[in-house]
This record gives sequence, C-alpha cells and structure tokens, in this order.
Amino acid sequence: MPGAARLTMALMRISARADYAVRAVLELAVRQGDGPVKAEAIAVTQDIPHKFLEGILGDLRRGGVVDSRRGGNGGYRLARDAAKITVADVIRTVDGPIVSVRGERPTELAYTGSAQPLLPLWIALRANVRRILEGVTIADIAADALPGPVQALAAEPAAWENP
Repeated sequence: MPGAARLTMALMRISARADYAVRAVLELAVRQGDGPVKAEAIAVTQDIPHKFLEGILGDLRRGGVVDSRRGGNGGYRLARDAAKITVADVIRTVDGPIVSVRGERPTELAYTGSAQPLLPLWIALRANVRRILEGVTIADIAADALPGPVQALAAEPAAWENP
C-alpha cells in the first residue's frame, strides 16, 4: 500500500507523487484569481512531468481537492478555499495514509515480547507527522506564512542536518 510518508526501517520519505501534488495545488492557489490553469502550465512552472501530473490531477479531482473544466478556456482550479485544504488532505488524496509501517496503518499492528514498546513509538511518530501536515494549509504556504511551530522546527539547525 503506498504511503506519502512511509516508515521503512525508521526512514521517513515523501513520495514524488505527494510532492508533485502539493506543488500543483500550491500553484493553483497562487493563481486563484487567474481562472482555470492548464496542466501544461503547472507542469512547466513546477518542473513536473506532464503525464505524471495529469494522473495526479485526476486523483485530486476525484478527491474533491481540485475542479476541472474542459475546453479552450479550461483547466484546473481549487475546489475549495486554499485555507481549507491542508497538506495532509493533498497527500492522503494521492497516496493514502500519511504514515504506514510495512504498508499498514500503525493502529493495525500488533507486536509481542520485547517489540511491544514499538507500537506506541510508531503511533507517536504518526501523531507528530499528522500534527504538522494537518496544521499547515495550502494558503499558509502560498502566503509564505507557515505556522509558528513549523517555523520553529525548521529553524533548528539540527533539522537541516543528515545524521
């Protein structure tokens, strides 16, 4: 099962699909007053492979994040206000659960013996990832105004280091 932020041997990763989806939705947010935006324009501006983007936009449309209009003046636009779309909404729409362990949601896991303390660790990890991604809207990013707690985390020098 795909996961946008998948836990694999303590490795967190955001899939290319999730990254592209957030960037596409962000591009629509900053162009909100310009009418529908063509997929080609998003692909070029955000350097996203066009065919891959079309599939992502289809998922976002089916998930109620974007609307589309056909025709010469057609394209894509946000289905609701950018302040009501969180980064978590976008990632879940294209990739499913935010954090998974071996392809399963942490709440579906069971450990025995010495591994039992792992479950609350994975649950806590998921809770923290969700707290960040559910607490940041597309409007926040478009306004370059990340919430204070996110800015504080990103300002920590250790956040930029690769151990």
